[in-house]
Amino acid sequence: MNLESGSHLGPYEVDNLIARGGMGDVYQARDTRLNRNVALKVLAPSFTTDNLRLARFTQEARTTALLNHPNIVAVYDVGSHEGVPFVVSELLQGQTLRERMRAGALPAQLAITYALDVARGLIAAHDLDVVHRDLKPENIFITQDGRVKILDFGLAKCRNETLGFPCQNSSESTQPGTLLGTVGYMSPEQVRGAATDARSDIFGLGVILHEMISGSAPFHGDSAVETLHAILKDAAPTLPDRGGEITDELEHIVRHCLEKDPDARFQSARDLAFVLELALRPAHWKEPRRRPGRGMLAALFGLL
Repeated sequence: MNLESGSHLGPYEVDNLIARGGMGDVYQARDTRLNRNVALKVLAPSFTTDNLRLARFTQEARTTALLNHPNIVAVYDVGSHEGVPFVVSELLQGQTLRERMRAGALPAQLAITYALDVARGLIAAHDLDVVHRDLKPENIFITQDGRVKILDFGLAKCRNETLGFPCQNSSESTQPGTLLGTVGYMSPEQVRGAATDARSDIFGLGVILHEMISGSAPFHGDSAVETLHAILKDAAPTLPDRGGEITDELEHIVRHCLEKDPDARFQSARDLAFVLELALRPAHWKEPRRRPGRGMLAALFGLL
């Protein structure tokens, strides 16, 4: 559906198209009742008769609205106009993390700061038994004032009894040979089509943190199949030295996120946030890189 500037969907006056995706389009619009600018996400007409797509579109809006956290995009409204569903959310000014990284790797402290904000958003989601399942740089937004927002809970897994409404959870494979997630950022259990929980999001955040620091994702190949095989079998490459900017503690944090076995990873986003906060302390950055296993944060891993 192509909406022209000045057209209306209920009380929302369309301004201009700002993004186009597989599920539909996103427009900048104005809420004529509250006189504020918003983002208007409209489901593609081809999906309006697809009951599964329609249910997940509505569930994404209701789930995100309930999360209500500064590091998660805020949803204001959900509705339908002439049979076409739409979701209204806060209008963000800035760029996605993918766009931010086009110039190359980020300073380590900035990467940790971004990862910490994502972990804080995940704490709020996981506390309500919501697993994102599609963390990637395209789904992390950096606002103009440096705030981090998690986007797109369209593949999220949730529980009816926690959220208070029926959840439409796809199986790990919606069709034979089809996996939920994005190649390169899936956890090993997602690749296998096994059950997922909060620790799958921790793996995804570990991939993103590695990419922010090194400039490239840790698992990749010449094809999707080779990339998925690397996730299952290959160890993540060591972080670059970068003139002593990378400490042993940071290396341990990333590797602990990227353990193949979920039981060997950080067991919660709260645990991960705790060590990321320690890693940002000024004293941490005065320590030179040492042999693996010698740092204060490394010693904590046995307790988490």
